[in-house]
Amino acid sequence: MDQEEIDKVVLAYLDKRGFKQAGLALQQEKQQNSKGSNASSTAQIDPDIAKQILSLSEVDGPAQYQEGYSKLRSWAYSSLDQYQEMEFAHSLRQSKVGIKICQYSYDLLLQYLHKSQSITMLGIVNEHINFQVSPGQPNSIADDAEYVTFFGSEQDAANLINQKEIHWGLLEDSLEERLEKMGAPNMDSDKADGEVREGEQEENKKRSDGGKQGTTPKKLKKDKVVVGATAKAHRSDSVAASGAPRVKPELALPVIPVEVEQSILEDLRNRVQLSSMALPSVSLYTFINTHDSLNCASISHDGSLVAGGFSDSSLKVWDMAKLGKQNVTLYVDIDSRMSAHLQGENDLATNEPSSRAGGRNYTLFRGHAGPVHSATFSPFGDFILSSSSDSTIRLWSSKLNANLVCYKGHNYPVWDVQFSPLGHYFASASHDRTARIWSMDRVHPLRIMAGHLSDVDCVQWHANCNYLATGSSDKTVRLWDVQSGECVRIFIGHRSMILSLAMSPDGRYMASGDEDGAIMMWDLASGRCVVPLVGHGSCIWSLAFSCEGSLLASGSADCTVKIWDVAASSRVPKSDENGKNGNISRLRSLKTLPTKSTPVYALQFSRRNLLFAAGALSKQS
Repeated sequence: MDQEEIDKVVLAYLDKRGFKQAGLALQQEKQQNSKGSNASSTAQIDPDIAKQILSLSEVDGPAQYQEGYSKLRSWAYSSLDQYQEMEFAHSLRQSKVGIKICQYSYDLLLQYLHKSQSITMLGIVNEHINFQVSPGQPNSIADDAEYVTFFGSEQDAANLINQKEIHWGLLEDSLEERLEKMGAPNMDSDKADGEVREGEQEENKKRSDGGKQGTTPKKLKKDKVVVGATAKAHRSDSVAASGAPRVKPELALPVIPVEVEQSILEDLRNRVQLSSMALPSVSLYTFINTHDSLNCASISHDGSLVAGGFSDSSLKVWDMAKLGKQNVTLYVDIDSRMSAHLQGENDLATNEPSSRAGGRNYTLFRGHAGPVHSATFSPFGDFILSSSSDSTIRLWSSKLNANLVCYKGHNYPVWDVQFSPLGHYFASASHDRTARIWSMDRVHPLRIMAGHLSDVDCVQWHANCNYLATGSSDKTVRLWDVQSGECVRIFIGHRSMILSLAMSPDGRYMASGDEDGAIMMWDLASGRCVVPLVGHGSCIWSLAFSCEGSLLASGSADCTVKIWDVAASSRVPKSDENGKNGNISRLRSLKTLPTKSTPVYALQFSRRNLLFAAGALSKQS
């Protein structure tokens, strides 16, 4: 096989998928080989593998499609009658296919068919197509939440599953509910009201002084109106979040220590209420000198700890409180937010666990026998979970700096692992097409969720811990009941593998991001897509809702963080709920925050609504 031709095919594939660094590395390797001897530049490659690689370059031409289909049809027609046509194909031949089309496009199509006297095509259209004509102008196909669907029995099965009842509310006697019952005032609302009162007093004072060298009463009045409107928006968001129904837990939940509970309540009291008029402050942690070995990143709930999983099977944790000014480089990024560079060491082979060993400014955890693909902190930051290609999950203590448990059960690499919102329980996603639920005190899984047709790439817990969402390479998202292990929702609409999931704090909505850069907002009760999110140009690695659920943050491989207005876009009028008017609103993008050539691997809102982000600095292409 021609090595040069194979290299061209591989480079074209890497460029198409956006793997620019891998493409540059391959080109550099070719150049180094070309400088050496001719004998060394010719690599031996398995003929079967070469044939598979070359076949990738031959699927773009129509002739290859025609030839392949002709061979398949001839083979099918030469088989026995009972194998020639399945029931699904027979139903397609006997029934009409429904196609949504606007009135304007429908009129143009009929006009063309009649003027061109395309009698044959007109007969085929009348016989096999049922047009569902809607008023209005043509829209993009992505505007329709049902533009990708399952046909026949699969769609019927999905619809049947989505009819099951689910309880998406919050847990009874949660800390947020206790805070509401205690009548704790909202600090931001009081502060806003105080600013209004101070503005009124200042205005009266200026008037009594004759308005000398001060702000005019007209400007003060305008500022008062703006502050009052912002406070009103804050209060409305809080009311909307607290209006979620309450449900009982299906799992035996752990008891929260008193000191931890007091700390969380203090954070809730001092939480900044966000809205479209009050965007979050963002802190970006950038890993440098990683040599393209960083696979994942995770941030604790208060932003004090940052973890990175690496290809050399190591897990490294940085403690922001212990990092002095000499160890952290702070700079103002182009998005005018403060960012921190996490210095990675060139020598990653040291096995000493102490963060002080060898002058390192991080804690090194060793134990896995393969690349670490995922890491997650417990809600209180005292434990860390990591998953690896070695098919295991490991539990680490951030206080003891030691490995506590190794969980075995998956048969293939574990792509993702996530703690439940209250800790103790966690979920994992694997190449073996299953998701599993575990508890910290048991080495075997409590539940196994099987049903996806390909890898389960990501998992996300519901806010009430009664449900688990899984995203898969089969382009679907499923919602599972953790008590029964049954699938209660199937979300269909993505056109590529699902890479990230996020649940709204009230438990009503779910966001999912895929490899093509598409994000969809789902209503868990109905199983329908509320709105699509369009704006990113590459993979969506991370999604995060703000604590009151009014904003959604998305981190992408296109080196940007986007902030979306959830509160306004999720309020779809009942008349437009099913898109009957051809007007499905998109989620409004409030701000795009570009990084300095840093793909965003992880996002995390703190309990006080500060947004943390993390990623590895990439080489400029």
